[in-house]
Amino acid sequence: MAGASAAAAEPAQRQADWPLRPWLLAGMLGLAGLLIHFVTDGRGADLHDGWRAALAAFLFFGTLSAAFTVEEDRWTEPAAFSLGAGVVMAGLAWRAVSAGDALPDPAYGFAAGVLALLLALPLFQAGFFRRRLATPYAETHYHVWTDAIGGAGALAFTGLAWLVLLILSELFHLLKIDLLRQLMDRGWFGWTFSGLAFGAALGTLRNQARVLGTLQSVVMLVLSLLALPVAAGLAIFLLATAVSGPEVLWQATRSATPVLLMCAAGAFVLVNAIVRGEDAAMSGSRVMRLAAYALTIVLFPLAAFAAVSMGLRLAQYGLAPERLWGLTAIIVACAWGLGYWGALLRGWRGNWAAKLREANFHLALGTCALALLLALPVLDFGALSTRNQLARLRSGAVSAEDFDYAALRWDFGAAGRKALEGLAKGGGKPAEYASAALAQKTRPYGQPIRPDSKIDLRVQPEDPALRRLVLAYLRTEPWQCPERCVALDLGAGPNGTRRIALVSGGGFQQLTLGEGGTSAAPPRAAGPALKPDSTVEIRTLEKRYIFVDGKPMDRPLD
Repeated sequence: MAGASAAAAEPAQRQADWPLRPWLLAGMLGLAGLLIHFVTDGRGADLHDGWRAALAAFLFFGTLSAAFTVEEDRWTEPAAFSLGAGVVMAGLAWRAVSAGDALPDPAYGFAAGVLALLLALPLFQAGFFRRRLATPYAETHYHVWTDAIGGAGALAFTGLAWLVLLILSELFHLLKIDLLRQLMDRGWFGWTFSGLAFGAALGTLRNQARVLGTLQSVVMLVLSLLALPVAAGLAIFLLATAVSGPEVLWQATRSATPVLLMCAAGAFVLVNAIVRGEDAAMSGSRVMRLAAYALTIVLFPLAAFAAVSMGLRLAQYGLAPERLWGLTAIIVACAWGLGYWGALLRGWRGNWAAKLREANFHLALGTCALALLLALPVLDFGALSTRNQLARLRSGAVSAEDFDYAALRWDFGAAGRKALEGLAKGGGKPAEYASAALAQKTRPYGQPIRPDSKIDLRVQPEDPALRRLVLAYLRTEPWQCPERCVALDLGAGPNGTRRIALVSGGGFQQLTLGEGGTSAAPPRAAGPALKPDSTVEIRTLEKRYIFVDGKPMDRPLD
């Protein structure tokens, strides 16, 4: 504990008690929440206007950055950092929303920007912009943990504040006073109250720098208790994998890559919970240090197994934007694992923990720069994936029937759709499948692309024009007519449309198709299942109904 307090002494002095801080942060975040509500027009995450999303991101990330960095005697530098953070995140939000489906990965790019900001925040707080590579690791380590603990504590207080407000609203409701209930239903109040509560709690916690330092030590002590069983479990896992062969991982689950990456991330957290910010604060227990050493060793093998798992998927299915993001995460994990191995080799005489902290600092800088690069519109994962998939199709690595045309249409952005249009202009089966994919209106999950020749459709009476209308509808609704279906002509509809009954499986649906518009009534269960040789016809039956006041009941008596 004494070592941890010493390590936190310098940051604690700079982050002195400031009585105005809770009030300032509460007002600042409360006002930001109110403005975000009005900027988004109360739509929250359902934004379609780029400028609204950009302004909301600027207010959210810029104000939060200021809340974590502003000091009583330091305003200029935190203001510049917060302004820069807000502008960058606003640009990423505008790009993600304005580009629409032209981008294959807007959410991933935005998430990369958030990661870059999370890594840059403690570096700025430690004075990296002035000290650069001479920035003390102990101070950076202190800010990483206190920011996480302070943010989590403020978030917990915000949830508790809402719970108290809910209880009070129910209490006053007993007296027929529903003011609180009505306020809680207003979007502007929710954003404002959450900002006020979070800001007040964060400001109060930031004023208790020494308490945060103690909490940091307690949290790391509790986490370090997990290090020994986790190290033992991961070591046994790697030994068992070496004996049985890594193939067992891919046979047992299709989610080997994320599981392995989560294990590597957990090992990383536990290692740093024991190593701490400096040798004086590090646990003196030989067992704990041995567990940290073992976790440092297993981190790279876990990342390497994740790389092998991803490599198998890439060899089987080719590149895709989502897989490229996963591959990027694996490369980062492998870099950290190799960096940790390098620290162990350089510190084999006994100072491996100091070398590990040095590796942490440099790897964090590299990861922050990479995350910012990936967030910016520099690399187009959609174009890279499209070229790879087209090469697989042309080389025969994947057949025209098994090629994932829907992925090009929906997941690869503008580059994928442009490639589909090129395939549709060609000939053969790829052109037929590509045309069917381009006709889709919604993303079909679990439904293969079916060209017209693969749809088992019978039209009664046979009419080429009506067949074309029904096939055009089925291309956009691939879950309809999964095996076979019969389209019964019900006559002309309004505005030059055609009315049909589409019989499929054990039910039917009435449709109105044509240039005048398309409409569909809810499907109805009809009873007998449709077979390949089923006779399908329309009959008029006379039935008896019960009438009440001249109006029939909703079902026949017979």
